[in-house]
Amino acid sequence: MSFIKSLFSTLIFQPLYNLLIVLYVIIPDLGVAIIILTIIIRILLIPLSRKSIESQKKMQEIQPELKKIQEKYKHDKQLQGKKVMEFYKEKKINPAGGCLPMIIQLIFLITLYRVFMLGLNTPEVSDLVYSFIKNPGQLNPIAFGFLDLAKPSIFLAVITALAQYWQGKMMLARKEEDKKLMPAKKKEKKEDDTPDFGAMMQQQMVYMGPILTLVIGMKFASGLILYWLVTTVFMAIQQWFIIQKDKKILKSKTTGQAN
Repeated sequence: MSFIKSLFSTLIFQPLYNLLIVLYVIIPDLGVAIIILTIIIRILLIPLSRKSIESQKKMQEIQPELKKIQEKYKHDKQLQGKKVMEFYKEKKINPAGGCLPMIIQLIFLITLYRVFMLGLNTPEVSDLVYSFIKNPGQLNPIAFGFLDLAKPSIFLAVITALAQYWQGKMMLARKEEDKKLMPAKKKEKKEDDTPDFGAMMQQQMVYMGPILTLVIGMKFASGLILYWLVTTVFMAIQQWFIIQKDKKILKSKTTGQAN
């Protein structure tokens, strides 16, 4: 366990912490350094985000056929599982394909959280700094000339909660666009139809997520909330481009069918 912890620190945590110090040395404002570092990491993670999103879209597209298989073999779970795996193989889909990219992203996000915690809670620069990097001695927690990143900020918490609400609404909009991109099928009403609890949960999280962010944001150091704000805005912008791309695909398909 200690070996894994040491490896994690050497390969991921320490490089990110040193990158934060380098950015702070170049631009002696911890808030700007946090913003730039967060953006750099999000850009590096774009290929993983894209792969995860594509995997989720493929899984969503095959849901109607998958439900038919599950319903057909619902009385034989063993055979059902076999048929489902055969179906995945036929469609060349790995049901766990979106998990690994998400896990890697989560590791980086947790590491960034720890990096910012160290920078905010320890004004003196840690001995983790590489010898070839200029040591600024101390990190000034005052960002942009007025915001103390070591203390909570209600204003920043509110802005972050609103940004998360915006992102949540965009995710719902994308889901609707994905439905439009799926082949049109006649909807048949069945007496045993069950509500889509996944969609219901997603709709609830559009409101619950920002509320939780607001509550947590009013207690945590604003430097961490600034990091979460930048991450949320970046993901929302990325999501916007995906939606626009899907709209173009839908428009081209519609035009092709009309011709």
